[in-house]
Amino acid sequence: MKEAYHVLGLMSGTSLDGLDMAHCSFWKENDRWRFSLNKSTCIEYNLEFQEKLKRAIELSALDLLLLNNEFGQWMGEQAKIFIDRNQLEVDFISSHGHTVFHQIDKGLTYQIGAGQELANTTSQKVICDFRTLDVTLGGQGAPLVPMGDELLFSDYDFCLNLGGISNASFRINGMRKAFDISPANMLLSHILKSTGKSFDDGGKIARSGKLVEPLWNALNALGFYQQPSPKSLGYEWFRDEMMPLIDDSEANVEDQLHTAVHHIAFQISESLKRYATTDSKMLVTGGGAKNLFLIEMIQHYLGNSIEVVIPETSVVDFKEAIVFAFMGVLRSENEINCLSSVTGASRDSSSGVIFHPW
Repeated sequence: MKEAYHVLGLMSGTSLDGLDMAHCSFWKENDRWRFSLNKSTCIEYNLEFQEKLKRAIELSALDLLLLNNEFGQWMGEQAKIFIDRNQLEVDFISSHGHTVFHQIDKGLTYQIGAGQELANTTSQKVICDFRTLDVTLGGQGAPLVPMGDELLFSDYDFCLNLGGISNASFRINGMRKAFDISPANMLLSHILKSTGKSFDDGGKIARSGKLVEPLWNALNALGFYQQPSPKSLGYEWFRDEMMPLIDDSEANVEDQLHTAVHHIAFQISESLKRYATTDSKMLVTGGGAKNLFLIEMIQHYLGNSIEVVIPETSVVDFKEAIVFAFMGVLRSENEINCLSSVTGASRDSSSGVIFHPW
């Protein structure tokens, strides 16, 4: 094994805020994986590109394949600029891509950002497509970040990510468990759309509203919340099941946001507090960790069962990109990076497809 890996991790999430890039180093110390985040940035999507990614689910097969190549080349251009500008040593690029389809009932998950285009544009080795193998083994193909939680952030009892979707991982009976909990920033961004704002700074708008009981009850009654884990969410579910409840509500934006924050926090609490032990601590990352009202409500519903911990800003912003960089390291070492205890697959696997530049 190499003494240390230097990897550029790329992540585009369901919140559609931009492409996260994290240059990381990974090494083993006393048989435990360690990491450093050396340089990071987020390339924000303009509104046109944001809409293009959002509508990708509606494209014809041909147009989707063309977007797959276009997005791979675009990511490559951004990565090359980042590498050259900062004179970074890179063993390979590890890319999550951007999820368009996630329909596990049909055995389908699809992330755009063609690995060969990315490799050719950057002249770097690329590891990507981390979800498909697990789905073919009968798993959800998600969430995958728990592998990083297990090996890089094991000081915490729970790891909660508040991205477009909220998901959490934790150990129980010696095994890592994880699942998607609810839409998070995806829901809040949809409500905000009519205002022209892309996010609610600190949750101030949501804080100013009041609870709308019919909407609160309708959101909590959605069937997904009664399903056992492993389970995962995609944009399709949000569009078909949750979006109509928001769009049909006559409440104002402030009250919708207020109700949505309570809903997200309540579902997180209902999903996790039963697994709490004495002095449990939960690391919270992702864009939602900056929504102070949401964090307050999560702690409110959890009560004294779990203490919420917000780490340094770089980890809040780039944890997923860090972990997908690490997923590539594990794939390079042929070590397990996808846990069947999390996804429900028939076995653990070392997932990821390797592309070399031409």
